[in-house]
Amino acid sequence: MNIKIINRSKNSLPAYETLHAAGMDLRADLEETLLLKPMERKLVPTGLHIELPEGFEAQIRPRSGLAFKHGIGIVNSPGTIDADYRGEIKVLLINFSDQVFEINTGDRIAQMVIARHEKINWDEVEVLTETLRGVGGYGHTGLS
Repeated sequence: MNIKIINRSKNSLPAYETLHAAGMDLRADLEETLLLKPMERKLVPTGLHIELPEGFEAQIRPRSGLAFKHGIGIVNSPGTIDADYRGEIKVLLINFSDQVFEINTGDRIAQMVIARHEKINWDEVEVLTETLRGVGGYGHTGLS
């Protein structure tokens, strides 16, 4: 699949780092170093604009290494970029650690996964099909 992209950043295009990777790393595109204080959130620009085909979305997800090593996550994870959005991709990072985290241009801040999605039509009914689980909600299936 080919996706149109405009790269206004100082970085190379996102790429798959390994043969079977699902996501491509997104890199920060900054004019100066950004400091993310503990429990602070900031919108980090990437300089990228994309044109997805109808029926697809780009999911913006945290990088596991940043989460594990530095406590950096994404507030609205996964973030969704819709097929009709043409603005710059920005990532809403949050610092869950107790240390200030430094972000520089070129730093890998998130990963992007392109995914197909379906449009649905509602079929309003009075009763749903019975299942073994039924109405059991959060924690219903136990601890293990």
